[in-house]
This record gives sequence, C-alpha cells and structure tokens, in this order.
Amino acid sequence: MADSPSFLNDQKQTLQINKKAGSEALVEPLKLGERVKALRLSQNLTLEEAAQRAGLARSTLSKIENEQVSPTFAVVSKLVAGLGINIPQLFTQPEPEQTGGGRRDITRAGQAEPHPTKTYDHELHATQLSQKKMIPFKTRVHARSIDEFGQWVRHGGEEFLYVLSGEVMLYTEFYEPVALSTGDSAYYDCTMGHALVSLSEQDAEVLWVTA
Repeated sequence: MADSPSFLNDQKQTLQINKKAGSEALVEPLKLGERVKALRLSQNLTLEEAAQRAGLARSTLSKIENEQVSPTFAVVSKLVAGLGINIPQLFTQPEPEQTGGGRRDITRAGQAEPHPTKTYDHELHATQLSQKKMIPFKTRVHARSIDEFGQWVRHGGEEFLYVLSGEVMLYTEFYEPVALSTGDSAYYDCTMGHALVSLSEQDAEVLWVTA
C-alpha cells in the first residue's frame, strides 16, 4: 500500500473548489509538480539542495516538478520530510495573495452622525463606508440606573468599550456589574445582554467599537 503509485493518481484528482460570488463553483485540478516547486522556492532551495534534503536524485525531483513522473507514496513522504511540511500543505493550493482594498473614510470633529436614544447619545463615525467590519461610535451616557433600559441590550458581534471621561457602571448578563473610570476599557460578547450607566455627576463619554 505504501509504495502503490495509485496514491498519487488519487491525490492528483484532488479538486480545488473556488467559490465566486454570483457564479457557480470553479473546479481546478491540483498540479502537484507546480506545488512542489512553489514550496521549494518559498524556502529559497535549489533543485539540488531540495533533492539532497529529500534523499532523492536531482533528476527525479526535476521530473516531478515538470509533471513528467508521478511519485509513489514513499517518494511523497520523502518530499514532505525534506521540505519540512506536512501532506495537507502539499495537496492544498495556497490562498490568493490579499491586496489592499484602498477603503478610507474621514470624520471631522463635529461632523459625526448623531443618533440619540433615551439612554445614550451616539455619534456615528465612518458612515460613508458600507459593509464595515467595525462600527466605531462615541457615546454620551445619560442613563443613571439599569432600570431605565427595561430590558438587556443585545446584538450580534463583539464590542470594545473605552471610557473617555467620567465613570460608568458596565452591567452584563453573566457577570457582576463593574465600575470603569476614565482610561479603563472592556471587551465583551454583544450577544450577552449588556447596559451602561453613568456614575458621574456629568454624563460620561465612551468610545465604542463594535465588530
């Protein structure tokens, strides 16, 4: 079984499925030789150096990289050991290189979008960008008692809270209330019920970033 050439023949039929929005899945066969060469070059190894590490003849490795021969499982095992990788790495295509999206939004002082509620006065930032991975907003906390909320605030994602001024009490569904002063922060799961009240004589101000 270990020396059977059918191992590679089966693996060479491994299909890489790339999902593209609005289109059917595209199916591409894995080219093992190209993958071996890419892994070798990523380690700055010459053909001779890689062959020596794997205990193979230089000509054998060259033929593999050029898709001229199909290596047995024993040879694949030597390649994996010589390149210091594992078998899944060998038979998995690398992810496409990410490029910068070039998205940017500037919110000038006093130009944040207001969103007042009974307990908070929110100022929404970066409102020109759609489908953001983070939602940043500055908030003035009016509430002085948890009773003012009536029910827990909860929504999807996770949230970072930073106290800009004053002092607040952070209530969360599964933890004891905790007082936070200027400069303190908290990070929590937003699906857990939560609420914030001001302990200061003046309304406290906080920065929230929801992901």
